[in-house]
Amino acid sequence: MKLGSLKRGGRDGTLVVVSRDLKYAVEVGSIAATLQQALDGWSEVAPRLNAVCEALDQGRAHAAFAVDFDEFAAPLPRAYEFVDGSAYLPHVERVRRARKAEVPQSFYVDPLMYQATSAAFLGPRDPVQVVSEDYGIDLEAEVVVITDDVPMASTPAQAADRIQLVGLVNDVSLRNLIPDELAKGFGFLQSKPRSALSPVLVTPDELTGYWKDSVLHRRLVTHIDGTLFGQPDAGTDMQFNFAQLVAHAAKTRNLIAGTIVGSGTVANQDESVGASCLAEKRMLETIRHGRPTTPFLRFGQRVRIEMFDEAGHSIFGAIEQEIVRWSV
Repeated sequence: MKLGSLKRGGRDGTLVVVSRDLKYAVEVGSIAATLQQALDGWSEVAPRLNAVCEALDQGRAHAAFAVDFDEFAAPLPRAYEFVDGSAYLPHVERVRRARKAEVPQSFYVDPLMYQATSAAFLGPRDPVQVVSEDYGIDLEAEVVVITDDVPMASTPAQAADRIQLVGLVNDVSLRNLIPDELAKGFGFLQSKPRSALSPVLVTPDELTGYWKDSVLHRRLVTHIDGTLFGQPDAGTDMQFNFAQLVAHAAKTRNLIAGTIVGSGTVANQDESVGASCLAEKRMLETIRHGRPTTPFLRFGQRVRIEMFDEAGHSIFGAIEQEIVRWSV
């Protein structure tokens, strides 16, 4: 089952079921007006939404319409919580190596995670608005999962059963603001603006053959201005799977239905597959040549983040955004 949200309908959008080929959708307000409402009652609502999905794919859905992702908000336009991990240790290792710093052994057994911004997410075609290029604008291509209610102190096995949807995120970073913020010892704030979610979120049962042991085994493909930038495999080199990440987030608190948990920037040990963020490429340049040569994103540039099945069909739809100067 694939779910998305139209921009109309208020801050939480209007829930739609989207066909498996991403060509058609149907509103499901009689079942749940918003995705958050559906997640709040997931055990009862999901079977009804799945029935609509089957009817849509068989051409039997009433009032189906052609999909235009320009009209889509993020599937969850705002969420109660977004916690982002850093589960791909090749990314962490390269960043620290460029700074001539060792990776603490604890990083290999205890997940890195921070509290991210969730008050509003950009739609899959919304521009990334930034005040200045001097902020060091970067993309971060990641996988996310969305849970229903997760009890505090859940084990990874228990947490796995609470993962209800999977998707992609462009977790935008302003790299030149990060050092001063981290130096304060209190985490990210100004350096992490709004992120963008993929057009649809997908139930794990739709990912047969790709979703194994709470890991998504497909390449995450990023283009910048139409040129391939990276295509690392999200199923390779993930130190902590999503069940472990969800359990980590729930160690001392309940997680509310609609919680988003991110993988962190997808990266592989194999450097030939490229990267999922400019910072990593710049770090590799620093390691090899003593300084970075690739600039951060400029106004007018476009990024595209997508994942494909074995037949070459888009699974979640593409996040496709232009970087633009903010204006009132």
